[in-house]
Amino acid sequence: MTSLQTSLNDALAAGRQAAALDAALLAKLTDLAGDLAINLAIALVILASTVIGARWAARLTRRALLRVHAFRKDQTVLSFAIQVARVVIYIIGFIAILQRLGVQTTSIIAVLGAASLAVGLALQGTLSNVAAGVLLLVLRPYKVGDVIDVGGVAGSVQRLDLFTTQMANANNHKIVVPNSKVLGDVILNLSGQRTRRVEINFTVGYGEDLNAARGVLEAVAQGHDKVLPDPAPWTGVTALLDSAVQITLQAWVNSDDWWQTQADLMQGGKEAIDAAGIEIPFPHQVAVPYGDAGDLPPVAPAAGRAGRRTGDAAAGAPETGED
Repeated sequence: MTSLQTSLNDALAAGRQAAALDAALLAKLTDLAGDLAINLAIALVILASTVIGARWAARLTRRALLRVHAFRKDQTVLSFAIQVARVVIYIIGFIAILQRLGVQTTSIIAVLGAASLAVGLALQGTLSNVAAGVLLLVLRPYKVGDVIDVGGVAGSVQRLDLFTTQMANANNHKIVVPNSKVLGDVILNLSGQRTRRVEINFTVGYGEDLNAARGVLEAVAQGHDKVLPDPAPWTGVTALLDSAVQITLQAWVNSDDWWQTQADLMQGGKEAIDAAGIEIPFPHQVAVPYGDAGDLPPVAPAAGRAGRRTGDAAAGAPETGED
C-alpha cells in the first residue's frame, strides 16, 4: 500500500512538473511571438520611414543644389547627387532593420571585412563603374543634353547614374553604356563647343571653270541665314580625282544648327551648280585599243541621258564631313 501511494505521488509530481514546463514553454513562445510581432511592426515602420526619408533626402538635395548657380542648368551633377543621397538613406535603413530583427550587423561587417578581397574581385566590374561615374562627374567631359560619340555609338546624354550613362540617338533609341566603358574609350563630344564646321565635298569636271564653281558654292553658303559670317565660308580645290576635281565647301554654324544647315548647303550647292551649267561628272572609263581594230570586241551603245543621271546620282553626289 505504501509503495503504491509512493508511485502515485511520484506520478502526480512528474505530471505537475511537466505541466509547469509546458506552461513555461508556452509562455516563452508567447513572449517570443509577441517580441517578433513587435519587431516586425517596428521593422515595417523603419522600412516605410526609409522610403519616405529617401524621397525627402532627394528633394532636399535637389533644392540645395538648385540654390548653387553652377548647378542650376547642369542636370549631370544634380541627378548623380540625388541618386547618391537615396542610396545612403537606403543603406542606413537596411542596417537599422537588421538590427531591429536581432541580426548582429557587427558580425556581418566583420565577415565582409574578412572577405573583402573576394567581394572586391567579384564586384570589380560594378565597383569600376561606380569609380568611373565619380571620375566622369569630376572631369566633366560631357553633361546632360550633350551629343556624344562613345565607341562609335552616338546619342544625346539623358542621364549619368552611378553605374551607367544613358543616351538616346536620333531615332529615340535608348542606349545604356557602362561608365567604365565610357571612361576607357574615346569620347567625342559633338556639342561640347558653341560652334561647329560644316564640310561638304563637291565634284566638277576637269573642263569646268574652277573659280566659277567655287564662287557659286561660296554664294550659297553666304546666303544661308544660319551660316556665321566669322569665320567666313571657304571654298577650295582639295583633290584631283580620277574623273573629277573635288571642291570643298566649309562653313561655320552654331552647334544646334549643324544638321539642318549641312542638309541645306548640300541641296543648295547641287542646285546652284546645275543652274550655273557646271558639270558634275560621274566615274567613267576610256577604252584604249590595242592591236587590230577587227580584233576588238563590239562596244555597247551609251545608256543615254537616263544612264547619265543614274551615274550622277551614284557617283557624283557630294561627300560630307566635319571637324
